[in-house]
Amino acid sequence: MKLTVVGCSGSFPSAESACSSYLVEADGFRLLLDMGNGALGELQRHIGLYDLDAIFLSHLHADHCIDMCGYFVARYYRHEGGRCPALPVYAPDGAEQRLTTAYADTPSDTSMSEVFDFHALKPGSFDLGPFHIRTEKVCHPVEAYGIRIEHAGKSITYSGDTGVCDELDTLAAGTDLFLCEASFTYGKEDIPGLHLNGREAGAHAARAGVGRLVLTHIPPWTDGERNLADARAVYDGPSELAYAGAVYEL
Repeated sequence: MKLTVVGCSGSFPSAESACSSYLVEADGFRLLLDMGNGALGELQRHIGLYDLDAIFLSHLHADHCIDMCGYFVARYYRHEGGRCPALPVYAPDGAEQRLTTAYADTPSDTSMSEVFDFHALKPGSFDLGPFHIRTEKVCHPVEAYGIRIEHAGKSITYSGDTGVCDELDTLAAGTDLFLCEASFTYGKEDIPGLHLNGREAGAHAARAGVGRLVLTHIPPWTDGERNLADARAVYDGPSELAYAGAVYEL
């Protein structure tokens, strides 16, 4: 598997990165995890505009899904080659309505589903292309999911947005690469059920016995290096900060 960080900024884009978006590839299949603010432009640095095979939306906050509105335009109004076939989109229930509302002027109430084939997420497992997928509901104010992607004996687990929860430990258990949010600063913000700080992300990684921890979704106002140091205080495996354009081969 190949993981490319398309964007990793939390809440809104930074000067260095778009919001959450991660491309996972194997055997010619391309799965995008989230498409937040600015991600559609950055994605085109890595693959063609119409080269995706499926999309996973962890939840429906704008910094994880709003560029789907721009992608709708690219797929619905494509003139050269005709309209694109419907692309599988795995997202919390209500994604079609949420994106239609955000776009605000689709040709009809069903136009979004003409280019996106929506599948409502729930905890469980399924196969998608060459991948075995497992999803778990995590702890966030809206319906939100983490995802584990397995292929050829390797695995990537992405937390999405979450507070501390047992489900994340279960999902990430023994994973090779743990892409985990770390939005808050340890000792500064303490809002249960919203986001993790660096120390909490590190504790999750330690409990789950992951092979590598990559901290992501760090907002522009948060000191990523401090969060990394806090994570390393409780997790002694390889760890680093995500950055736009980073590539991991598993």
